[in-house]
Amino acid sequence: MDKLDAEKRIKKLRAEIARLREAFHVENAPNITDDVYDSLNKELKSLLTQFPEFIDPDAKEQRVAGKPLDKFVKAYHEIPMFSIGNVFSTEEFLAWEKRNLKLLSSDTKLGYFCELKLDGLAISLIYEYGKFVRGVTRGDGIVGENITENLKTIGSIPLSLKAPFPAKIEVRGEAIMKKSVLKKLNNQNEKEGKPLFANSRNAAAGSLRQLDPSLTKKRNLDFFAYEIAQIEGEDWYEYIEKHSKKHELLEKLGFLVEGHSQKINAAEKIIDFIAGVLQYRDSLTFGIDGVVINIEDTAAFERLGVVGKDPRGIIAYKYPAERSATIIKDIKINVGRTGVLTPLAIFSPTSVAGSTISKATLHNFDQIERLGVKIGDTVVIEKAGDVIPKVIEVLTKMRTGKEKKFRWPTKCPACYGKIEKKDGVAHYCVNPKCPAKNERFLQHFVSVFEIYELGPKILKRFKDEGLITDAADIFTLMPEDISPLERFGEKSAENIVKEIEMKKKISLSKFLWALGILHVGEETARDLASNFETLERLERITEEDLNEIENIGPAVSESVYAYFKDKTNLIFIEKLKKNGVKIKKVEKQKSGKLSGLTFVLTGTLGSMSRELAKEKIIKMGGKVSGSVSKNTTYVVAGTEPGSKLTDAQKLGVKILREKEFLNMI
Repeated sequence: MDKLDAEKRIKKLRAEIARLREAFHVENAPNITDDVYDSLNKELKSLLTQFPEFIDPDAKEQRVAGKPLDKFVKAYHEIPMFSIGNVFSTEEFLAWEKRNLKLLSSDTKLGYFCELKLDGLAISLIYEYGKFVRGVTRGDGIVGENITENLKTIGSIPLSLKAPFPAKIEVRGEAIMKKSVLKKLNNQNEKEGKPLFANSRNAAAGSLRQLDPSLTKKRNLDFFAYEIAQIEGEDWYEYIEKHSKKHELLEKLGFLVEGHSQKINAAEKIIDFIAGVLQYRDSLTFGIDGVVINIEDTAAFERLGVVGKDPRGIIAYKYPAERSATIIKDIKINVGRTGVLTPLAIFSPTSVAGSTISKATLHNFDQIERLGVKIGDTVVIEKAGDVIPKVIEVLTKMRTGKEKKFRWPTKCPACYGKIEKKDGVAHYCVNPKCPAKNERFLQHFVSVFEIYELGPKILKRFKDEGLITDAADIFTLMPEDISPLERFGEKSAENIVKEIEMKKKISLSKFLWALGILHVGEETARDLASNFETLERLERITEEDLNEIENIGPAVSESVYAYFKDKTNLIFIEKLKKNGVKIKKVEKQKSGKLSGLTFVLTGTLGSMSRELAKEKIIKMGGKVSGSVSKNTTYVVAGTEPGSKLTDAQKLGVKILREKEFLNMI
């Protein structure tokens, strides 16, 4: 990016950041997320590092938070309420520590106090002679809003301190809304047609900015204390020499202090603590978005001072964002194994939810039109756990006028064949010999058969060399067919053929899934297998037979019926059987320990693969579903669970951790 483009982008970023800041801090907009805000700030910071001539000390990004609302009385902070800087990786955290050690002295050994970064609203409380006299929001760090009467409705804020107490003390902490309260509030808002709160922080902020304290009281907020900004009396100074001592005093005075905090002396142990918190994050009753790391020694903390709006002695390690902002460089069309055309947004590699991604789905043409996506747009991408990244929003105020409208192709980009619109929104290539369809189908087929030796590049090579024309030919391969090829030795050829031979036996449900029938995924294939039991019966089905099956609708029935009436497909199935593929007999599902229970699996299990877990559930009489609904009995959550965990929490479905699941089976 040259200097002129950088200047234009910086101006756009500043304007959008200022708009989002105003919307969140002043208007309590419920649809603003920290992830997008952080992402834009990160880009701005990176550009200003490259082009320091555009740094403006009076720019909005130098402010701590939003301006105070006019409807509340303004209140000046006796001690400024600074914000906390963020790091997003181990490398950034270690660089922060290295800078601090350099500023202090080379032989200084720093101790740390780590606590959860609560997702709420920062508040300052003033007590005089043990009585609560004033409560103020952070505001812009210098001037906040006096919300004393609203804060008095929060049960965990003591109106009188436990004795003995100092003559004056300023306590800082976070007003939060528990997840259960947020869920109830959003359910009510949905019924009343009101906007939903994006997270507990938005909800807490909106609740405290009610002119009527009785409305605040109904929101059932909580308060966790974590800092003493000032204290009067020499007798009390020993309590503020260390950050951990402040927490001890806060508890003695009657404040609620979050209990997962730890004193830690080594950086590598802090990294372990951060990883450990991530494991139980979802089970907490309140929202967090990271870990706050304080320098334990107050004197060292103060010597480090403040840079911009952030004290150097404290940092927040933010967990990977599930949303991020990026610029679309291009939109490509992917042709799937069923011929469906899927538009993909291409952008510079971006970190989202712990993964580096460079493309995200736009689903279909109607979605592009609905979002108004153009090439060159700044967009919000979302990736939750194991869910495919997708574009969910366009930041239209970031447009420069150079964006280009995407033109939907009139012919298949792979074979230039005819395109037809089906299912209301999806476009398909209808050429049965489309090479892209065939290639994707091959990859899908070997994936379901679990022939791991055959990756996409090897399959393409075999097709290019004429060793295979379709998936059935895979089962005729011999070592001598493969070994003469460049980069394939005898050993690798033998390994490939050996694995193919091992995978010739397959269950009926997996066989049906491998066929790539339109609308037939893993669950539907399992339903078809359990209801019809043999391939021969499926080949003789009527649409009426299919419509009688629970969970199978008209579109699936029509697709399955059409597939088995097509002679080309029946010839392909016969070829598979002739080449040695054997379909295992469907065993009658016996009633067992898990009969009547429906499970959904998410995340990674440490003791077994998800495939093995599914088999165990089914063998014990249970059902496995790919999505969470009110009919789900349990969601089994491994490490790094996806959006299914959130869906379960929203619906109140019981969540089993791996140990509980293992005990059950």
